[in-house]
Amino acid sequence: MGARVKYRSSDVDLLARLMRGEAQAEGEKGMLTVGAVVINRAVVRCSDFKNVNNINDVIYHYMNDDAMFDAILEPDFYLKSRERERRLAEQTIKGWREWPSKYSLWYFNPWGPTSQACPAMWYGQPLAGAWKNHCFYQPTSTECAEIYR
Repeated sequence: MGARVKYRSSDVDLLARLMRGEAQAEGEKGMLTVGAVVINRAVVRCSDFKNVNNINDVIYHYMNDDAMFDAILEPDFYLKSRERERRLAEQTIKGWREWPSKYSLWYFNPWGPTSQACPAMWYGQPLAGAWKNHCFYQPTSTECAEIYR
């Protein structure tokens, strides 16, 4: 299977560190689902992601002065990635896409201080499903038809 986006070794490392920072407590599938969202954002040109074209752009993307990923604000994000994490990152780059992140462009963890179940809609996006503590949201076909190709 070919890569869904162009990448270099440094992109694999960056994605691996993000996947670890966002979802290591949720196991390999949790990290894969987060990685799939990153790659989905890199390949589409719709919604909030019209101007991100690669893994680096996606990970360091800010909206309204807010980082799109909390992990990049944590010191552990800047630690070296491990081989297992790099393997998972490369797997998502090369096409791993499964439920609930197959078509998802967003996810979040609602189990913070307010602790709630996944809402059916989040910022106008329908719930695709959940994996452990993360809720995944995919765009409608009118908002981003290309994610479904």
